[in-house]
Amino acid sequence: MLTQLRSGELRVTDLARPFEISLAAASKHIGQLERAGLVARRVRGRDHWISLTPEPLEDAAGWLARYRSFWERRLDALEAIVAERPDD
Repeated sequence: MLTQLRSGELRVTDLARPFEISLAAASKHIGQLERAGLVARRVRGRDHWISLTPEPLEDAAGWLARYRSFWERRLDALEAIVAERPDD
């Protein structure tokens, strides 16, 4: 759903359409995305419009980037250790 919203705001029904789940299940999922701060809802008449709120994702990407080199060095070291082991 987040990928769909990159191109712009969508009605809940349009956002749910590509998925093989009920509209109620899609609405619950959207509710979780709202609680996580990843999407925002705008109500216009009977239509509920959902838009992406990318800031939390940008924060997460920044956090992951800070630790990427830490883990890459350790995984490289682990790979070297495994490569040195004789085959059993």
